[in-house]
Amino acid sequence: MKPATRRQLGCLTLLLGSLMSGPASAQTPLDAKASDPQVMGWMQGFPPAADKQVTFNNYLRFPYTRWAFSHIRELLPTATVGRAGTAASPLPQAPRTDIDALEFQLADGTSMTWAQSLDANYTDGVIVLHRGKVVYERYMGALQADRPHMAFSVTKSFIGTLAAMLVEEGVLDEQASVASYVPELADSGFGDASVRQVMDMTTAIRYSETYSDPGAEIWEYSRAGNLIPRPADYKGATSLYAFLQKVQPEGQHGDAFAYRTVNSDVLAWVVQRATGTSFAELLAQRIWSKLGAEQDAYIVVDQLGTQFAGGGMNASLRDMARFGEAMRNNGRFNGQQIVPEAVVADIRGGGDPGKFASAGYTTLPGWSYRNMWWVADAEQGMFAARGIHGQTIYVDPKAEMVIARFASNPVAANGANDPVSLPAYAALAKYLNAR
Repeated sequence: MKPATRRQLGCLTLLLGSLMSGPASAQTPLDAKASDPQVMGWMQGFPPAADKQVTFNNYLRFPYTRWAFSHIRELLPTATVGRAGTAASPLPQAPRTDIDALEFQLADGTSMTWAQSLDANYTDGVIVLHRGKVVYERYMGALQADRPHMAFSVTKSFIGTLAAMLVEEGVLDEQASVASYVPELADSGFGDASVRQVMDMTTAIRYSETYSDPGAEIWEYSRAGNLIPRPADYKGATSLYAFLQKVQPEGQHGDAFAYRTVNSDVLAWVVQRATGTSFAELLAQRIWSKLGAEQDAYIVVDQLGTQFAGGGMNASLRDMARFGEAMRNNGRFNGQQIVPEAVVADIRGGGDPGKFASAGYTTLPGWSYRNMWWVADAEQGMFAARGIHGQTIYVDPKAEMVIARFASNPVAANGANDPVSLPAYAALAKYLNAR
């Protein structure tokens, strides 16, 4: 694999979870107000000035990201997740005017308000439901209530939920090997892994997401999926399927959790083979149309039309909140049981915290990973879908609270926003339930 250019490294780093490399890392990024797309003037005019254009070549570089994440369909090919023309389900309103002023403390003792936390994490939009009612909703930057935003790895929790539903229904055997569903993967590192090991990301494969290493496998994976530009002399895989077949084994399946995006696309391949239905179509049939979504969602695809289950979903904030509320209510929403109660219970029960701990997530002590959801310990009770740059569906059943947030933090890794976000969420939960 040829070394990547500095620009490509910066793009990939923003996409997948590390600090920007090269000279940019020495610069302090613009703050949320200064990097607002309206202030920057991105894509204004007909045509926009050359220095104000957001394109495939720069859309993953901050501050272009602050416009791009709300306009992905204008930059990349996608598949639709249809809402089926059904009436939108109601989101009862009970707005609170006191939340912005809520104060909480960071780990170092610094005080911050809820409103300040939104800017600190470059929030594009956030909605808070308490006991099923919208108590807070705010949009910034390029995001609007009816505009889908890139959800990145929140996508994983949707394919994980669908897979868990199929296991519960007996359509999918979680103990069967991946190769029994997808023979094309028999000679790969995934072939003898169980479906369950893929669902919980305890596969043992030779696959690096060390973003500072230009030879890491994540490079070709991103090029294969057409997420970043390919060099003119590129000789690697040209589809997600082709890349997955090249992944080799390393270690023993089931020993430890390791967050690797490729597991999600393997799971999607298994699910699609088991059902004969594409990820987007299955999501529309089983979840999206039943939620009473306001907007169609969509999923980024590679050049073969393969839907990027590892991080390609785009949806409106309100619809993400609807899904979060369904999960808070044990899978029931819009007058029907959308996700089986047993599936939600399995997610909330979490995975093996010992296997998770070895991954070293310092901001998530005691958490685990199950069905591609991040799960706190039983005492805390929260669980979340999480995506880079600050995307989340955060469900706190004990507090009867759901938070859906989209963001465009210049640092992709959630370890950068968690020190602000998690204390803010905890403080808000306590505040709402005290009144």
